[in-house]
Amino acid sequence: MISRIDLRGDALPKGGALRDLLPRAEFDVEAALEKVRPICEAVHHRGDAALIDYAERFDGVTLDQVRVPAAALTRALEELDPAVRAGLEESIRRARIVHREQRRSSHTTQVVPGGTVTEKWVPVERVGLYAPGGRSVYPSSVIMNAVPAQEAGVASIALASPPQKEHHGLPHPTILAACALLGVDEVYAVGGAQAVAMFAYGTETCAPANMVTGPGNIWVAAAKRYFTGRIGIDTEAGPTEIAVLADATADPVHVAADLISQAEHDPLAAAVLVTDSVELADAVERELEPQIAATKHVEDRILPALRGKQSAIVLVDGVDEGLRVVDAYGAEHLEIQTADAAAVAQRVRNAGAVFVGPWSPVSLGDYCAGSNHVLPTGGCACHSSGLSVQSFLRGIHIVDYTRDALAEVTHHVVTLAEAEDLPAHGAAVKARFDWKVPGK
Repeated sequence: MISRIDLRGDALPKGGALRDLLPRAEFDVEAALEKVRPICEAVHHRGDAALIDYAERFDGVTLDQVRVPAAALTRALEELDPAVRAGLEESIRRARIVHREQRRSSHTTQVVPGGTVTEKWVPVERVGLYAPGGRSVYPSSVIMNAVPAQEAGVASIALASPPQKEHHGLPHPTILAACALLGVDEVYAVGGAQAVAMFAYGTETCAPANMVTGPGNIWVAAAKRYFTGRIGIDTEAGPTEIAVLADATADPVHVAADLISQAEHDPLAAAVLVTDSVELADAVERELEPQIAATKHVEDRILPALRGKQSAIVLVDGVDEGLRVVDAYGAEHLEIQTADAAAVAQRVRNAGAVFVGPWSPVSLGDYCAGSNHVLPTGGCACHSSGLSVQSFLRGIHIVDYTRDALAEVTHHVVTLAEAEDLPAHGAAVKARFDWKVPGK
């Protein structure tokens, strides 16, 4: 059901070669880029009309307008299952607790007497959020994108989610209800690359945004790449990943359940177990079959994901070697199920989020841990972070020097400008003084 990779002994390479041995889904954003280009440009030139055409072509719905009426948001919240509402409200509450603590404060540093540099943090003005609506509905992603943007102080927030044929061309009602709970009242029934294009270019109905965030399929990822430079993005999110670093102390029931939990997202989802215990590996494999038989999405998602080249059990000699493997892999979600898991977790360098011990499963982070579940995939955790308040803030340096402070450093500025063959740079400083080269 799931392949094995044996990296015990001399099979564990050093350096970059290790990353190439590890399982990974094929996710060719570059190839998809050429297919989304005409979609993006159609939105650029035809605006709402192109969005309506693509809704009929891709989603099978006929729209009169792409903006979701306010009444639909109100109705969705009124009709929401009370238990689901309670769960969403608790998720929002916990996310706010964590993200509110992330807000940065402006800070002024006195470099020399009379010379200061202030770093001021300013939120982006307008953000477009994307909530997927394909194989599953993700109100949790609405929360994970909206809360940090709101806590950062973003003044204008809009959200797009694909129109649903079974819901009369509106996004899924649970998505709309989550928006209503969060106070996000600008919502569009637009999906895929065309949603990113709508936010990037703007249309008759939707003003352009400075930034687009939120997970999506390969077409959304390709559109983000297409617009990089014009707008800010969070990440080119690929298929979801879970890696579990476990030793003989781990419970195979827990490990199997957690691997399955991420495999149910998508046939390209990655589920990787890294362990030094062959006995645990065998027990997890035995446990997969009955747990899969008891759930849904088996043939279309879970089995293709677990049997795919992106999933595997990786055997290592010990926890130290396992840490080398998971750091090379850079998982979106990394569980540590070992003896002294908290100490092992502190040694992890590359992961989108780390889940410590048997009582912190990835599913908790997906909904109610308070952490953010919009995380780097495809190994990008080695250089990128998950979505946070910082994602929506820009640092601006404010330089304030007096005449005397500038005079004191002028000779260094002039010398460095001449060393770079940029004499006008030095002249711009010398013009402020009756200045001569010291010693001449």
